[in-house]
Amino acid sequence: MDWKGLRVTVKLIVQNRQAKVEVVPSAGSLVIRALDEGPHSGDGPKVHDGDLSFDQVYDIAKIMRGRSMARKMAGTVKEILGTCYSVGCTVDGKHPKEVQAAIDNGEIKVEDYEAPVEATKEE
Repeated sequence: MDWKGLRVTVKLIVQNRQAKVEVVPSAGSLVIRALDEGPHSGDGPKVHDGDLSFDQVYDIAKIMRGRSMARKMAGTVKEILGTCYSVGCTVDGKHPKEVQAAIDNGEIKVEDYEAPVEATKEE
């Protein structure tokens, strides 16, 4: 019930006629989940006008690091900030573009993080 009311991609793995379901969250669904909003009632447009902390954005970037096209962690954080912009939320009370500019200027330092490689089990 973690993802109730949110659209997420689900990966279905079938081995020896046994099905396993695995949730593969997108950046948008992780950002909306971090906003802690209730499920949408269906009346009016969906508006996500909450505020996230930079630490929450960094944690989401750590989750998405393995699927990111960026070379460095700063690029992945900026991808998540772009998602925050499209969702319509702010980061530490600032517009996400301002936070991206602060990363570019060196005002905010983003420490590198390498995502752990998933071990594939061959049987």
